[in-house]
Amino acid sequence: MKVGIFGMGAYGMALSSALIKNNCDITMWSKFEEEKEQLEKTRKNEKVLPGFELSQSIKLTTSIQECAQDKDILIIVIPVPFIDSLCLELKNYVTNQHILIASKGIEEKTGLFAHEIVHKHIATNNIAVISGPSFAVDLIEDLPQGLTLASNNKETISIVKKAFQSKNIKIEIVEDIHGVEICGSVKNIIAIASGMLAGLKVNDSTRAMFMVEAVNNMKYLLKVFNCNENTIMTYAGLGDLLLTCTSEKSRNYNLGILLGEKNSRDVIDKYIKETTVEGYNTLLSLHEILMNQKNNNQFFNTIYEIVVNGHDATELLNSIKENMEEI
Repeated sequence: MKVGIFGMGAYGMALSSALIKNNCDITMWSKFEEEKEQLEKTRKNEKVLPGFELSQSIKLTTSIQECAQDKDILIIVIPVPFIDSLCLELKNYVTNQHILIASKGIEEKTGLFAHEIVHKHIATNNIAVISGPSFAVDLIEDLPQGLTLASNNKETISIVKKAFQSKNIKIEIVEDIHGVEICGSVKNIIAIASGMLAGLKVNDSTRAMFMVEAVNNMKYLLKVFNCNENTIMTYAGLGDLLLTCTSEKSRNYNLGILLGEKNSRDVIDKYIKETTVEGYNTLLSLHEILMNQKNNNQFFNTIYEIVVNGHDATELLNSIKENMEEI
């Protein structure tokens, strides 16, 4: 099976390791010649994925055409803000390939999710999204992992599942593409809030209570977006939420810790600028969507005020207490 991966970051490389085990023929694309040349030379990127060596059989390129043509699957695994510009050119080379989206987030100016951005430019029904509790550093290890694959196309599901599933990777199938994307995006926002509680050094009981509130609010969003509320119980939902909200491997969680420890705004802004914190941009986008809908969700509004407007992180605790009074 021939696969084109758009993105040479940590998760793109981790996905390649799973595909190689299933004997896939892989080409990886980067927009940046320097990134491509460095990876071509060393087969390593110690900064983003320490200790991992990219297979010598993987072809590297900066040509979208080379990465797309004559492939069975095209995997998009770049930050959401750059998907639009990629698809503007990619559309010229898509015929009947199956497109798998592994990126998570919401486009800030439009409020579009990744699959909607792809649909805007490429007329195809061969689209799927994949998500689940799988840090790149964990995915490369030979230990059990669970991923949720969502598509309305049975052929796409069959081909993608065949490419990825192995003795240690379980692929769970659902049809709720939008719901899986909501879970995959919003859990990064919730991870920031969970990190705040860690920074504030609250006890485990309070953090457990917060997680229940978080699940209920994610379920509420699924309902708002007319998705299947049961998607919360998938690997992409509860699974990814638990992982991201409890691990210091998560950049979103670490931003929350900085906020909870009440570091200066300069420290916070420096971290956001120098680190890819998906939850920050997703929070901006979600806030705008909810405001446009005149949806005054206290849970996400409180997180927004702390992260974006610099309010004290203890407001998150106050919000939890207010929710108790409403019960």
